[in-house]
Amino acid sequence: MTLLLGIDDAGRGPLIGPMILAGVLVNTDQDKLLKRHNVRDSKTVTHPDRIKLSKLIKENSLNIKTQSLTPEEIDNGINTGTNLNTLEAQKMANIINEINKGKFTKETIKIIVDCPSVNIPAWTNTLMKYIQVKNNISVVCEHKADANHTSVSAASIIAKVEREENVEKIKEEYKKYGNIGSGYPADPFTKEFLKKNGEELKDSGIFRKTWSTWKTMFPEKSQKTLNSF
Repeated sequence: MTLLLGIDDAGRGPLIGPMILAGVLVNTDQDKLLKRHNVRDSKTVTHPDRIKLSKLIKENSLNIKTQSLTPEEIDNGINTGTNLNTLEAQKMANIINEINKGKFTKETIKIIVDCPSVNIPAWTNTLMKYIQVKNNISVVCEHKADANHTSVSAASIIAKVEREENVEKIKEEYKKYGNIGSGYPADPFTKEFLKKNGEELKDSGIFRKTWSTWKTMFPEKSQKTLNSF
């Protein structure tokens, strides 16, 4: 029997909070069950339904692993020459390596990844460099895989829910400073939060200071960050 491992991310673009990557391992029967329950790309699912579907996915999968890319990891990587696509390949490989061990090495696993790069072949080669066991796997990297494959849709929901949980913790921890919004640069609440509190909270670890929104608002501090490496 061939197992399916869908992998996707959530929170690639925000200014605040981590990026979450998730892998969901299912057999073909579980994949069909999740499809019947309308598991789909998390961007098309409301928050309450994402919570419900997340529970369903956890109850009907063989294994689930997540990885976090913190703002500090992202900034450190970019400042030292490792772009976000490569960081994401490393974290996705970690998920594959964690799942593809023990009893699962005896199975054939088809891995389907929602590719973050415009250059699918080059990014696939980068991903493969970090995968430890390759004899029992096949890897398919696609654009819009989260919309076209149920296992990847499931991973997108798991990642999105964990990202939202992380954002809620940040909101609670920093609520005295105001509303952080969604954490995305285009969100006016997020922009206002950054404008009012960026200076004071610059070392808090919640901001991605390599993002253009931060560098535009705090150019001197961005230059110091770059020169510190």
